[in-house]
Amino acid sequence: MRPSVLLRRVISGVHWYVRELTDESAYDRYVAHVRKDHPEAEVPSRREFERMRTDQQERDPRQGFRCC
Repeated sequence: MRPSVLLRRVISGVHWYVRELTDESAYDRYVAHVRKDHPEAEVPSRREFERMRTDQQERDPRQGFRCC
């Protein structure tokens, strides 16, 4: 395998890992879910999605692992 291909694979893997670790990919998973399971529903913007997530965490602190 050429070094440039290997480097791209490593960078891609690190990028995926960081997105999963920080839960940045949650919106992408949510959009895929809505489009697959609820095709008639409107997909919220990322901002609306984050607001919904924050509101849910505020209602149930156990979900968001928040201390305050």
